[in-house]
Amino acid sequence: MKTTQTDFGVLSGENIYRYTLENDNGLSVKISNYGATITSILLPQKTGKTDEIVCGFDTFESYFSEAYQANAPYFGGTVGRYCSQIKDARFSLNGKEYQLARIVGDNNLHGGKIGFDKKIWKVKAFSPEVASVQMELESKHLEEGFPGNVTVQVTFTLTNDNELKIRYGAITDQDTPFTITNHTYFNLSGFAENVEGHTVMVDADTKQLWDETGAATGENVSVAGKVDDLRSPKTIKEVHEAMGDGFEHFYLFEDKGFELGKVAEISEPKSGRTMEVFTTEPGMLLYTGKYTSDELKRESGLQYGKYRGFCCETHRYPNGPNISDAPKTILKVGEDYDSTTIFKFNW
Repeated sequence: MKTTQTDFGVLSGENIYRYTLENDNGLSVKISNYGATITSILLPQKTGKTDEIVCGFDTFESYFSEAYQANAPYFGGTVGRYCSQIKDARFSLNGKEYQLARIVGDNNLHGGKIGFDKKIWKVKAFSPEVASVQMELESKHLEEGFPGNVTVQVTFTLTNDNELKIRYGAITDQDTPFTITNHTYFNLSGFAENVEGHTVMVDADTKQLWDETGAATGENVSVAGKVDDLRSPKTIKEVHEAMGDGFEHFYLFEDKGFELGKVAEISEPKSGRTMEVFTTEPGMLLYTGKYTSDELKRESGLQYGKYRGFCCETHRYPNGPNISDAPKTILKVGEDYDSTTIFKFNW
C-alpha cells in the first residue's frame, strides 16, 4: 500500500500534481488535484493482465485540447457545487432568487462554467505508506451564482479489499444547494470493446422523470416491468436496443435513505471483472456516454467515444433546488455534508 506524488503540469503559475494510490493486489488509481480528477485506474483481469479501465489522459495538456473542451465529458472530475441539471439555471432560496449560468440549453449543468472539476484543489494530506489522499477547496459566496462560502473536502482511499472509497465533506456559512459526485467513465473490458457487453444490476424500483430539456420534473416513476428495470441483471446492449437510446437515468434508492449500502453491480464476462457500487446517496445517475465524442482517445491510442464508458454518478436529486420534496439538496448553516461512495473491484 502506498501513495506517490508526481508533477503533472502548471496552471496559472500553480503546480498541478498527480497522486498514484497502489494496493498490494496490483490495483492502482491516479488522481490529479486539478478538479480532484481520477485520470487512470489500472486493474488486473482473470488472466492476470492489467488494463486501463477509465477514460482520462496521461498528460495535463490533454485536458485542454480543443476536442476535449468542445465535448466537455468531465472525465473523472469531481463535479459541483451542484451536479446534474438545474432547470432554467435558477432557483429560489430563503426568499431570494438566484440566476446561474446556462450550460445546456437554458439549464445549468455540474455547477456552471467553472465548476469544481476545473478548480485547483489544495492537497491537505497524503502519506507514502497509506493509499489515500485528501483534497480541499474553498468555494466563495456567489461563485457561479451560488450563495455562501463553502469549504469542501474529498478523500480518496484505496484498500486491499480492492475498494476505492470516496468521501465528501462540506460546510457553509449560508444555506446553499449542494451535491457533488465523481464523474469517472469506466470500461471493464479495458476498452477492448464498448460497454454494451457489460451486465448491469441497479437495485432501484423507481427513477426520476425528466423533461425534454434534461431537467427533472419532480415526478418519480416506477420502472417495474419496464425495459430499464435493472433489479435483475441485464446486458447494456439489450436495454439500449429496447430503448433505442443510451442510459441517462437517475435511479432512486428511497428505502435505503442515507445509509451506506450496495446499489449496483456491473460485470464484464470476458475479462472477469466486476464493479460493485456502494453509496450513502439517495440516487445514482447511470450514464453510458451517449454524447461522448469519438474524437477522444488516450495518448496511447486507447479509443473513447459513444458507449465506450459508463458512469455511476451518486448524488442528491438532479434539479433538487426546484423540487420541493427533494431530500437534503440544501446544505444548511451548521450542518455537515457527509457522503461516501465506494467502487469495489473484483476479477
